Amino acid sequence: MAGGAAVIVGAGIGGVSAALALALSGWQVRVFEQSAAAEEVGAGLQLGPNAVKVLDTWGLGAALRAVSSAPRGVEMRDDRTFRLIATVPLGPTIAARYGAPYLQIHRADLLRLLLNAAMGAGVAFTYGQHVADWAARPKADLVLAADGIRSALRAPVSGASDPRFSGQVAWRATVPAAAVPGLDPAATLLALGPRRHLVAYTLRDGALWNIVAVREDAPPAGEGWRAPGDARALRHAFADAAAPVRALLAGVDTCILWGLYDHRPLPRWRRDNVALIGDAAHPMLPFMAQGAAMAIEDAAVLAGALTRHPQPAAALAAYETRRRPRTTRLQRVARGNARIYHAANPLLARGLHGAIAARAALPGGLLGRFDWLYGWTPEMGERLTSAALP
Repeated sequence: MAGGAAVIVGAGIGGVSAALALALSGWQVRVFEQSAAAEEVGAGLQLGPNAVKVLDTWGLGAALRAVSSAPRGVEMRDDRTFRLIATVPLGPTIAARYGAPYLQIHRADLLRLLLNAAMGAGVAFTYGQHVADWAARPKADLVLAADGIRSALRAPVSGASDPRFSGQVAWRATVPAAAVPGLDPAATLLALGPRRHLVAYTLRDGALWNIVAVREDAPPAGEGWRAPGDARALRHAFADAAAPVRALLAGVDTCILWGLYDHRPLPRWRRDNVALIGDAAHPMLPFMAQGAAMAIEDAAVLAGALTRHPQPAAALAAYETRRRPRTTRLQRVARGNARIYHAANPLLARGLHGAIAARAALPGGLLGRFDWLYGWTPEMGERLTSAALP
């Protein structure tokens, strides 16, 4: 079905991506967002080639590259000694292998890019309206719940979920690059330590360092990612890290703290003409940096299914069938990465780091492990461009 009226609950990356994809397919789309205005909060995020390929088909390639950066590679290091464990080549290597680059971008910049494109495609946005339950959902031919990790519509659609606190918390922060001498701005840092790890990369033409730091053995914290954190607690959690890591964290004045909860795959993503998308459908631990990418993929697949199938129910079934195996696998892989990153036993950590280095030395290197992920390409019916607009 194409050309009906769609309502989307949530104006984050997933909701706005879905709005744009549907508008490009000829749908009339309205988005309802509980916040009072489009938000400019957040920090950096990473977009693998799988997501970049979708954004390219939507005609956003040039604008996306203008506000993002392509790192040369990921440097995996021991966070106590700063010893290099292995390097994952990105840059031209990943672009040649998968047909699109690996990009890093400020969340606000990506959201602004998507919002401008969606409004240009005719999407209407209503802010300050919260859809709290099933009875309050707006009426339309199609309703998409893109209301995030704590979705109000997840339980009515799929049944109550029971997320389990993983024992881990994450801090997010940005610091001016001038306050962080000594780190290579062209490389992404992945520092692995006992029961913790840290990721850092630059944003906005190297003006900022984006930091995500994860620590185990922490008291439970809220699952939302907007609660203020304590920069002193962050530094304390990495107090025995190597000097470059401590210097990076020394520049943090304010940070965001959120608890990491493990969600099992949902039994279903749809009910009647309502479907879950993005984090509402498949919340996952952030250890594959694919949350935004999966929401963007969801949007492309859903729009393609609606074009191929005359009835929303059939389209939503096709969407779920195509997306569920991939996102379920990614949830599992992300869960496993936590165990690899946070090995606390020194002998186990040394063995894991040695295995990583050995894999990096093989033909195809560490990238070969991700062919199934980064090699994903939208099918023909999922490749939408502005030429599809009436």
